[in-house]
Amino acid sequence: MTEVAHRTVEANGIPVHIAEAGSGPLVLLCHGFPESWRSWRHQLKALAEAGYRAIAPDMRGYGQTGQPQQIDQYTLFHLVGDMVGVLDALSAREAVIVGHDWGAPVAWHCALLRPDRFRAVAGLRTGGFLARTIDPPTLPAWLTEADIDFYAGEFARAGFRGGLNWYRNSDRNWELLAPFAGARVTVPALYMAGDRDVVIKFPRVDQLIANLKLFVPNLKQTIMLPGCGHWTQQERAGEVNAALIAFLREVG
Repeated sequence: MTEVAHRTVEANGIPVHIAEAGSGPLVLLCHGFPESWRSWRHQLKALAEAGYRAIAPDMRGYGQTGQPQQIDQYTLFHLVGDMVGVLDALSAREAVIVGHDWGAPVAWHCALLRPDRFRAVAGLRTGGFLARTIDPPTLPAWLTEADIDFYAGEFARAGFRGGLNWYRNSDRNWELLAPFAGARVTVPALYMAGDRDVVIKFPRVDQLIANLKLFVPNLKQTIMLPGCGHWTQQERAGEVNAALIAFLREVG
């Protein structure tokens, strides 16, 4: 049985808690809002069993990772720097990076800004909102009471300020990234989403997905999971795992 180990490394000036499993080529998994390393619990074990070293950090402001007080310490440049710092702390030259929700912009920008360190990228959705959600009468099959208790405990202890600071930097990110407007992600890429994700229904999002290859010329595949909502890698773990492993084997 694959075990998931936990430790803290120093990266980009803050302590970063990581969950890790397996050995082999490195795969870095970036979670979104409001989540933690645990969002990748199914992928950690599957990737390890497939021959990869899977690393899922608590991102800046979350869980047991550092939470700088200043709002301007949560820009995409800081978040990319954290992931480069994790590679440095692990003495890893490069990795494939995967992101979901807010972790997806981090992954895409890691590939855009540091293709020398991130040799391929997979985006599971592009980040979104919790609007129009409902409280179901029972938990879905992919989410357990133990999962809820873990997330509740993490946010009861760490709070939501760190995660919300990612949103508070939206305008600042546009300003800082203006010099990179029009730049393309050139490393091999995979895009995956659920067709029931509310953000997929936003105006012009379908056009953006259809034209994704203009911005990501080395896009290998676009996968739309039928009947799947926002929490892709948890809702459809088996399909996501299979797609990620196939992509990883393709890019070497």
